[in-house]
Amino acid sequence: MHVIILAGGRGTRLAEETESRPKPMVEIGGHPMLWHIMNIYAHHGFNDFLVACGYKGGMIKDYFRGHFYDESDYFVDLSSGAIDVVNPSRVDWRVGVIDTGLDTQTGGRLGRLAPYLGGERFMVTYGDGVGDIDITRLLEFHESHGGMATVTAVRPPARFGGLALDGSSVQRFSEKPQTDAGWINGGFFVFEPEVLELMDDDATILEREPLEELAERGELHAFRHEGFWQPMDTLREKRLLERLWSEGTAPWKPGS
Repeated sequence: MHVIILAGGRGTRLAEETESRPKPMVEIGGHPMLWHIMNIYAHHGFNDFLVACGYKGGMIKDYFRGHFYDESDYFVDLSSGAIDVVNPSRVDWRVGVIDTGLDTQTGGRLGRLAPYLGGERFMVTYGDGVGDIDITRLLEFHESHGGMATVTAVRPPARFGGLALDGSSVQRFSEKPQTDAGWINGGFFVFEPEVLELMDDDATILEREPLEELAERGELHAFRHEGFWQPMDTLREKRLLERLWSEGTAPWKPGS
């Protein structure tokens, strides 16, 4: 099953980082956000990816073009250019890096990738958020309800630290990653191929008419994720993810 990662936006809210690179290539712990997201899926056995590029997509292409050699040991014959790999990369992902247009919207990017999906069920997520999502359970849930689409519902991240007060005394302080109020779209979708028929053109925004229509038809179901989920929309959020990774407490890291 293909996993599509939407990686074409400009990431203007993280301009400190995205003036020089696409947001999915912003690094956390020395690895691009794309790498972290792919690891979430690969941990559950899903390693066939399509990356929908747009803004500065050449950087994403360069990264994956060189990834095999970056992760391998080899000898180079400088007279012929021949390369003899002695310790090949153990990463077994297959990655399609596809230019889906600079100004194409999220639904339009899915529409452009339709020829690569073979008319089969596929998964989709954004290139700027991580979580300890159980992808296996997500897929089982999708199969159980029989609808055309599943969205992962998550709790919104808390913008500020929480205080437990007794009068003026602070009994407990916690910088909670999430609040307890409401549910929001956390990405990590599962779609049946028929969903692609709702992507009219490059201007189609997935989160508007397509998902609204699926909801009206009763075809959209929510997989409730009560665990960790965090987007990287701002420099503050990037620093939060960096801190969790450096402390060894990143909840999205497989095996953590």
